[in-house]
Amino acid sequence: MNTTATHQPKFRRRAAARPDELLNAALDLFIENGFAATRVEDIAKRAGISKGAVYLYFSSKEAILEALVRRAVVPVAEGAMAMVETYTGSVREAITMAFSVLAMRLSEPRLIAIPKLIMHEVTQFPELAQMYREEVIERAKPALVALIEKGIASGELRAVDPELAVRSIVGPVALHVLMAEVFGIVPEGGLQLDKLVANHLDILFDGLCAEPRGVDEGGADG
Repeated sequence: MNTTATHQPKFRRRAAARPDELLNAALDLFIENGFAATRVEDIAKRAGISKGAVYLYFSSKEAILEALVRRAVVPVAEGAMAMVETYTGSVREAITMAFSVLAMRLSEPRLIAIPKLIMHEVTQFPELAQMYREEVIERAKPALVALIEKGIASGELRAVDPELAVRSIVGPVALHVLMAEVFGIVPEGGLQLDKLVANHLDILFDGLCAEPRGVDEGGADG
């Protein structure tokens, strides 16, 4: 029997799985200890390999975090933006659908952990902010700007500044996470991104002020 042929597929499967095993080990340690306090040798030990073997797959600890962003966050952002770009309904429906998907995915602890890490470490490692901007923000922003421009052109939206409108749409969600992770201001019941998104979109599209008193649903004076 050819033992080499028998064991080769298993070896290949193991080698193919190694980068994901390293990323999983790194994410566990980043969550437990923070990015700055985690060493490459810690990641190697958790993954059960030598420190030198880590460098066969990733050139640095920063490269590992970049790979985590590309593996987990970028596909979510790209998926949501693909929905925005191809949706043929109203702008309100498109934004609601995209943000609902984002809220659902970001409710997964190991996914939301990655943008949280960026927020925590960005002052000490500004290159992480640049990487996250290039890999996530700069991919998502053009689709949202185009959607606002489409709504303005169709008359569904007022003539607002599309770039600033996107900041106003995305900003409250980012601030919600920032307040919880950096300042420790967490709403009763936890982060609850789904409720935050629903509340934010309701205010965004329908406003904060109540209907004037004395006006019924049909618009009659009484």
